Amino acid sequence: MNDLGEFLRVRRAQLTPEEVGLAASGARRVAGLRREEVAVLAGVSADYYTRLEQGRERNPSGQVVDAIARALRLGQNGRWYAYQLAGLAPKPETPSEEVAPALRQLMDAFDEAVAYIINRRLDVLACNALAAALLSPLEDLRPMMTNLFHDPAARDLFDDWPSVARESVEALRLASPDNESVQQLIGELLASSNEFAELWKQHGVNTLGSTVKTFNHPVAGRLTLTYQTFDIQSAPGQSLLVGTPAQESLEALKRLT
Repeated sequence: MNDLGEFLRVRRAQLTPEEVGLAASGARRVAGLRREEVAVLAGVSADYYTRLEQGRERNPSGQVVDAIARALRLGQNGRWYAYQLAGLAPKPETPSEEVAPALRQLMDAFDEAVAYIINRRLDVLACNALAAALLSPLEDLRPMMTNLFHDPAARDLFDDWPSVARESVEALRLASPDNESVQQLIGELLASSNEFAELWKQHGVNTLGSTVKTFNHPVAGRLTLTYQTFDIQSAPGQSLLVGTPAQESLEALKRLT
């Protein structure tokens, strides 16, 4: 079984017949949909889908991947990830680790928001003063994924640590194909954290996008920020995260300065 086949198998096991409009018929030996049911929903032969899942068919067309993505309810991000695994997505540009001076200037202009630049590994490459103060309980600001699973301060800082960890793992998976640095980080975390390994086995795929995070900061207290994520077109692999405070968190954010 190859990476695409493993992804399809796990996501198939997470769906029930009722979720895709099929009648459940009799007891099932394993969880989820049967291969034959996915094949019917996708409009391909059961033999072809079986070979694809087992890794014996390695060159599906974009039309087939689209149909299977719809059948498995993968959503836009899951569909794009399947395209990457099938070798149908364009190769990503070489990621940049240098943060442009203009971006640093932009981050510093946010005087009532936290802002930082991350790469595909979710490392923090640069941040404004508010972000540095917010994340100051962490031992090392840069390696955010390592922090989440190995720095005890992260579990205190992030109020809903399980959700933050899951969302971060899903974003890391989306960035993982064809990126040697991300693959290396994944290997390190799989070897060192059972919690990461459990989340990784779920094969969730998502972008960081828009989310709400609540922090328990030793100086500022409890504060809630709404995050938006922006891809930086001029720097492949970099994203700008901006967190703006809820009204009740404005005073807490000011205490960070």
